[in-house]
Amino acid sequence: MTFVMILELLIVLAALYVGSRYGSLALGAISGIGLAILVFGFGLEPGKPPTDVIYIIIAAVTCAGTLQASGGMDWMIQIAERLLRRHPAHITFLAPLVTFFLTVLVGTGHVVYTIMPIICDIALKKNIRPERPCGVASIASQVGITCSPIAAAVVAFVTISNANGYMVSIPQVLIVTIPACLIGLMCASLASYKRGKDLDKDPEFQKRKADPKIHKYMYGNSATTLDKEISKSAKASVFIFLGALLVIVCFAFCQMFHTADGRSFAEAINLPKMNICIQIIMLMAAALNIIFCKVNLPNTVSGSVWKSGMVAVIAIYGIAWLADTYFSNYMEEMQAMLTGLVTNYPWTIAFVFFLVSVLINSQGAVVVAMLPLAYKLGIAGPVLLGVLPSVYGYFFIPNYPSDIATVNFDRSGTTVIGKYLLNHSFMMPGLICTFVSTVIGYLITNVLFVHYFASFAQ
Repeated sequence: MTFVMILELLIVLAALYVGSRYGSLALGAISGIGLAILVFGFGLEPGKPPTDVIYIIIAAVTCAGTLQASGGMDWMIQIAERLLRRHPAHITFLAPLVTFFLTVLVGTGHVVYTIMPIICDIALKKNIRPERPCGVASIASQVGITCSPIAAAVVAFVTISNANGYMVSIPQVLIVTIPACLIGLMCASLASYKRGKDLDKDPEFQKRKADPKIHKYMYGNSATTLDKEISKSAKASVFIFLGALLVIVCFAFCQMFHTADGRSFAEAINLPKMNICIQIIMLMAAALNIIFCKVNLPNTVSGSVWKSGMVAVIAIYGIAWLADTYFSNYMEEMQAMLTGLVTNYPWTIAFVFFLVSVLINSQGAVVVAMLPLAYKLGIAGPVLLGVLPSVYGYFFIPNYPSDIATVNFDRSGTTVIGKYLLNHSFMMPGLICTFVSTVIGYLITNVLFVHYFASFAQ
């Protein structure tokens, strides 16, 4: 690398670091400063903003926002709460499954804010150390992103892979990521099952419990959604949303199978590209919610799902554009430096994905920013699909909103950030889950189903 390349890379990293310190919209906005320096200061050719992925996120967030505003999400949370309260002794295993599948359905991990107080309450009332289910449940809410058919990371992986000759579909991605991530989560839950001291043996907790005010704070209130009345229109919005997801998956299957003349079913019936299908179906479902499910439109744009989705749009917009600008201008140099490593050990790209995720707090942004580089380095599509779970690394530094919120929701004080920043409640389950999920995903695509996935290679 030349001095100028190193200097420009430091500018990229500095923009990402400063943006992560401010959080929220700052990740994307401050990337604009780095972009301006590279383009106007160093004269680099601007890269391409990831417009296709952004459009899909906007459509999916609009649909999920109407679901939340109609009350449909409250019904989904109620169903999840009934399951958890029916089996409180197994909260450490059930809680991450609940947050995982909620994310898979809705496409965003921010749905965890509604269910996390309930998880904490159930654990505390059952005398289970809340850190055990809370830590892994927060991790699970983000792991589900690479397993959702409407999440930006999955759609971006499929879109970019197809553009680079690896004709993989959304169902094929989920065939790998869902079992891999579930195995990773169960390993993390098992490691968390006896984590830390039991509450009756924890002197710090007992000291807090002995204080009447803190005791009342911990045990005086019960977090629940079971007392909410769910309207018929709210339930209808859930069925509309789930129906839309089903249609998307069916359309994706049409791209997997072929007619006798070699065309895919999607081509035979003149279906547009999958990214267009998702946008149309999500917007249509949002419209049906608005027309038939009494959606409060102001609540749609003020809800947590809409807000978090729009933040993701700005983050991916700025980060991916900044990264593409740098890498596209130095692709030959990058290939010369990394070709030997990725040729002999292509799975090492997982470490790159993980480290970039630590910096930019967005799995979708990692995929959009780094996947084109990985393909240009000659890494095979099945390898990249196998290591897709490694794009989740932003638990490493505990500054992500869901982790911070979980610490605040745990009234027992057992879920913590830690005195030394990295010794926090999310580190152990996060590392175990990401490592195991990535290894299992790699084994699925490159060992167990090598011939199946090779048929979709470049």
